[in-house]
Amino acid sequence: MKKKVMTMVLAASMLLGMAGCGSSSANDSAAANGNTAGGDQAVAGTEKNDASGNAEGGSQEGTLTVWCWDSFNVDAMKEAGKLYQKDHPDVNINVVETVSSDIQTLVQTYAMSGELDALPDIFLMDDQVFAKYLQNYPDVFADLTDSGIAFTDFAEAKVANSVKDGKNYGVPYDSNTVIACYRTDYLDQAGYTIDDLTDITWDRFIEIGKDVLDKTGMPMLTNVQGEPDLLNMILQSAGISVFDEEGKISLVNNDGLKEAMNVYMDLINAGILQEQTDWSGYQGSINNGTVVGTINGSWICATITSTDQAEQEGNWAVTNMPKLNDYPGATNYSAQGGSTWAISSSSKNYDLAVDFFKTTWAGSTEFYDNILSQLGAIATYLPAADSDAYNQVSDYFGGEAIYSKIVSYGSNIPTINKGIYWSEEKEALGTALTNVLNGSSDLDSAIEEAQATIEFNIGQ
Repeated sequence: MKKKVMTMVLAASMLLGMAGCGSSSANDSAAANGNTAGGDQAVAGTEKNDASGNAEGGSQEGTLTVWCWDSFNVDAMKEAGKLYQKDHPDVNINVVETVSSDIQTLVQTYAMSGELDALPDIFLMDDQVFAKYLQNYPDVFADLTDSGIAFTDFAEAKVANSVKDGKNYGVPYDSNTVIACYRTDYLDQAGYTIDDLTDITWDRFIEIGKDVLDKTGMPMLTNVQGEPDLLNMILQSAGISVFDEEGKISLVNNDGLKEAMNVYMDLINAGILQEQTDWSGYQGSINNGTVVGTINGSWICATITSTDQAEQEGNWAVTNMPKLNDYPGATNYSAQGGSTWAISSSSKNYDLAVDFFKTTWAGSTEFYDNILSQLGAIATYLPAADSDAYNQVSDYFGGEAIYSKIVSYGSNIPTINKGIYWSEEKEALGTALTNVLNGSSDLDSAIEEAQATIEFNIGQ
């Protein structure tokens, strides 16, 4: 069976190249947090799957096989397995480390070949592409709507990534709640506190940013050049979608998009947003102290705390992001990156997999306390905000209970239609921003060209 199916993998990879790896920023940050959880104890050792069929999928009685990428996610799933096995010692959780892009390729390949029994019981899918695969390969995903999993215990905007036609197909994993992180020592030099940057508009942020730059020489923010991640955060915070109700791309005459792009360009032109050539440069600007702060998914805390610059400890603070000025429905909350668990429709252990999730990822604050303290994994599970671990103060972030704050932010994120062509949208908007900033195009023309490019690439 494997040989028959895997002859299709290369072709499938080419057909699905547009899907990419999802949020590279999220994956890189997770890798930075990828300390191992310790001995294997009762959980099966981790295998590696390189999309060449070397690791078996499929279902075995009493065993849940799981595909997920990098040690950060592998260790979190192992912790879930250890907790579940306390009351279910005969159950084995077999975690197979599988690259995100390989999971996407294999899901498509097995769906196209009809060999769904080659899939694992559980697999992790990047939030940015979950809807695309659910739309294109609905037979792969088990319907979890009536499973008894309490989806209302998770942030609504996070759950929405795995909902189709009102039905649930995924269990939320890590928090993708956006936070703004700033160096309080730099702010103090310019006469500001974190309160001055809380619940503010982008216009006010730019005013403060110019003053901070003038007094300290430090730009307020950092971003990767050509990556529209911050732009997309601004859009979602205001409830703005770049897709219409039918899922078609809608950039031209989208007033919210135009206003958000103008904010981004104002940040660049004012010198308060410093663009880096790549992700390493982005991380370096934070760790080396050459910027005041950053706005990103809450997983960015791992990058901030990974620095070996001792003077930074205690000089960071967390707050919400600026909102899109007077735009109707604008908020100070958004999402970026993250991933969600799915159960394969072909799993012979559906009931076991559901019970496993109800006991761990969707039912245990103890579990979330464990992966927070051991791995730095932040939940989108709302009850976790009341746990002791989430209310412990962080010395690195000025003695504040930032994790409880982050979970509470998640409940305020606007839910928008993200469409299924996230990869195409991201690439085209990144090009549009670059073209406007380097003077090769005006804003309206760049938006029109971006829409035309996306429509051509997706055949609309």
